[in-house]
Order: sequence, then structure tokens, then C-alpha cells
Amino acid sequence: MQVLEAYKPFEIQEIKLSEWKQRPVKNNFFELVLIKEGEGTQCINYNQNFYNKGSVFLLPPLKCHSFNIKKPTQFVFLKFTDAIFKTTNRMAIDRNEWFKESAYILSNYNQLPGDIIKNDVDRQHLDKLTSIILQESQKNNNESITLIVSLMASILEILIRNIKKGNFFELAQNNTDERITKMLTYINENIHRPELLKIDNLANTFSMSPTYVSEFFRKQINLPLREYIIKAKLKLVEIRLLNSDFTLTEIADDLGFTDVSHLSKTFKRYVGTSIRDFKKQGEYRLLKRNTCTI
Repeated sequence: MQVLEAYKPFEIQEIKLSEWKQRPVKNNFFELVLIKEGEGTQCINYNQNFYNKGSVFLLPPLKCHSFNIKKPTQFVFLKFTDAIFKTTNRMAIDRNEWFKESAYILSNYNQLPGDIIKNDVDRQHLDKLTSIILQESQKNNNESITLIVSLMASILEILIRNIKKGNFFELAQNNTDERITKMLTYINENIHRPELLKIDNLANTFSMSPTYVSEFFRKQINLPLREYIIKAKLKLVEIRLLNSDFTLTEIADDLGFTDVSHLSKTFKRYVGTSIRDFKKQGEYRLLKRNTCTI
């Protein structure tokens, strides 16, 4: 068994198991799992999916998970921790951009079980990137940390690319119109730019009449366009509340809410609880979360 840990805010672990053991760690942001060797099934929230050499899984926060190992399996666990958004002063990265990219993954990935990578080239890229991170994590010096940050950024880009290709959005049953997937991707990519989400701009971007945009969207998604945009923003609000030290003023400004009061009222209306209570509940769930069993 080999266990390697990189300098926070990243954690990386390589381990070979013949039998799954509950991991005494909490997954408070998200974690990437690469299968180097072996076969078995993955369980996430009691849904199972086959894995073998080369499989790649994404483990979102607060979701119980385990692996039923049929053949001895070598795992690589690469954890993105929330510390990167709280302690980036020593790293040459844009805190806001890192968070937006990571939050895009969590807010648009529908958390179904299964392999997240959709092509072999990206699978090979991830394998090479994680191998370098494993090597650099042993050095634990400033030069290695800087390189690891750059490699993690590349991994984020690969994940985002596959999420966009994978059609992880929730669509109406029997949906075959490709325009809605493109529209959803556009909305989520520009969720921080409310001027681009106005009806007139969406109509121009997707060659529709302004009067048809809302009708088209509701028919495809079974949800009004305005409500979808609000809920998409609130997903990002939830992620920031639990995984960053952004102030409510910063969150409100960045996501286009009038002020903190507007943000708080909208949050309470759609989420059903106050921001304060939501943070308390989230912190409690992170503390108590255990892995599921098969």
C-alpha cells in the first residue's frame, strides 16, 4: 500500500486494495478517482456501475460512496479541497476563476454514477497528469506546489470539457433537440454575466424569435427559463457557502443579485431555508458523512 499526500489544498492518494475499506476522510469539495488496475463496481448513493482499468469517477461532496472489488484494484484518489479557495495567497492563481471552474463542474454534473470521461485521449491525459502529480507530491517544495497547481488546472479543464460533451443536464424525456443542450451550456457558462442571459440575446445567439425562446425552453426543460437561471445561480451560491470564504456581498455581486437582502430572500424562497441555517446543516453533514455499503 502506498499513500501519498500533496501539500494542501490538494490531496492525492495512491492505494491498492483487495477489499474496500471505509475511508476515514471527508469529501468536502469533490474528488476524482482513477482506476489503474482491477475490476469491480462503484456505488454512489446506492447506485452501482462497473469499473475496470482506466475508469474515471467523480465523487461530489456529501455523497456516500464505496467500491465492491472483484479483482485487486489500484486506486488514485485526487481530492480538490475547499482550502484552495481560502489560502491561495501563496499561489499564482486567480482565486475567482478557479472557483468558477470548479463550481461549474459541481453545478452541472448531475451526480449519476459512472465513468465521467467520454474519450480515450482525455483518459490518457488524466493518467499522465496524475502520475506527474504523484511524483511531485513527494518533493513537497514550493516549485512542486506551483507545478501541481498548473496540473490541477489542466485536470479541471478536462473535466469541464467532458461534462459539456456528456449531456449531464436534466432534459425532458425523449428530448432530441440539440439546441437545448447548447443553450443550457451557454447559460451555465455565462451565469455570471446576466446581460448575456436576456431573452433578446438568447434569441439572437440561437436564431430564434424573442417570443419563442421562453416557450422553447419550457417545453424542453419543463421549467421556465427565468426559474432555471435562478436555480442555476443558487446552486453556485450553495457551493460557495459551503466551500469558500466569499462574503455574502461578494456572492451577491458576482451572481447578479441586487444586494445581500435580495440574495437572502431568493435563497429562502427557492431552497426553503435561510442561508445561515443552510450553512449549519451543510457543516453538520460534512462532519457526519459516512461511506455507503453495498
